[in-house]
Amino acid sequence: MTRDLVERAMNGDRDAFGVLASRSLRRLVGTAGLILRSHGAADDVAQEALIRAWRDLPTLRDPDRFEGWLYRVLVRACHDHWRRQGSRPTPRGLGDSRPLTVADPADAVVDRAAIDAALARLTPDQRTVLVLRYYLDLTLDDIADAVGVPVGTVKSRIHRSLDAMQAAMAAEARRPARERTT
Repeated sequence: MTRDLVERAMNGDRDAFGVLASRSLRRLVGTAGLILRSHGAADDVAQEALIRAWRDLPTLRDPDRFEGWLYRVLVRACHDHWRRQGSRPTPRGLGDSRPLTVADPADAVVDRAAIDAALARLTPDQRTVLVLRYYLDLTLDDIADAVGVPVGTVKSRIHRSLDAMQAAMAAEARRPARERTT
């Protein structure tokens, strides 16, 4: 995303914002889907985030930080969605850990299912930092901007979230196949 487009959008250029929005929409929907664990809600939340971004764009201080700022708007929209729903998912039993890497490409489908099941067991805040870091490959600074906390807090959240993720994967692996819901 070019600085020029962001600056033009900040000055009220709807076409420039349209370009920024169209470049971002797919990633925003995907990110919201991973965070919310609901692809149906992801479209609505991503659209809501873009509406808020257009409304709040004049408050962006550094056009070079647009992407991180936009993810912060998205994360807030996800949190608002949870509040409107009246509940937030909570983690279930957590146990030992196993590596998150995929050594054999043939195992990728099975590992993807295990990762998805483990993500579903995490809290929304845990899912948020992992999605921003490992799915979107954002920097720690950009994640800190997106979730509105210091970089040190982001580091500790990622560490605790990875521990919980690995524990959830181990717990899922110990469950008999007929009991797994993924």
